[in-house]
Amino acid sequence: MKILMVLTSHDKLGDSGKKTGFWLEEFAAPYYVFLDAGADVTLASPKGGHPPLDPKSDEADAQTDATKRFRQDYDAQKTLATTRKLINIDADRFDAVFYPGGHGPLWDLAEDENSIALIDDFYADGKPVSAVCHAPGVLRHARKPDGTPLVQGKRVTGFSNSEEDAVGLTKIVPFLVEDELKKLGGEYSKEADWKVYAIDDGHLITGQNPASSEAVAQLLLKKLGA
Repeated sequence: MKILMVLTSHDKLGDSGKKTGFWLEEFAAPYYVFLDAGADVTLASPKGGHPPLDPKSDEADAQTDATKRFRQDYDAQKTLATTRKLINIDADRFDAVFYPGGHGPLWDLAEDENSIALIDDFYADGKPVSAVCHAPGVLRHARKPDGTPLVQGKRVTGFSNSEEDAVGLTKIVPFLVEDELKKLGGEYSKEADWKVYAIDDGHLITGQNPASSEAVAQLLLKKLGA
């Protein structure tokens, strides 16, 4: 069982002068779910090397058992620091793909041609495509084999407008995940802010927020028969 995890390489939060990147919990929780299930996990990013960590996800109130485990795990830290470049990734070598969120993906992965091509290939081959929180935004240019938007007619979720408003970034982000999924014809739904919510529709799996990252990973393993 080989799983590809794709992280952002983008570290600028629009024109705010602040930093962003990937959200630690959304990487760490699925990473250990996969590892503990015996999966072979490969990490990739557009630029390769160490992806930028959203500094807010490293603050004390954002820590979970998974992030604490990661901070004690030298091997995991070394693996994260040496992600492969997306351009060198072949979808045929993997059974599924998972995208952690954080605001970074809205700027780079949502527009990255290599990422879009990988998603298209995974989906066309009937392999699970999964994303959590802001990462469902990377699906905005992905297409089904018939050329229609990948999320069209699919039950999906992702970071809600109300959650974006709660963190004060509605006017900073390049697009709102909830609005974009709806615009593309996705059947968007959500739970209350910050509650666990994950949806499996065919081989597309999405989660609403950081708290949903482990749930998405578990659905992905179930889909793979693990």
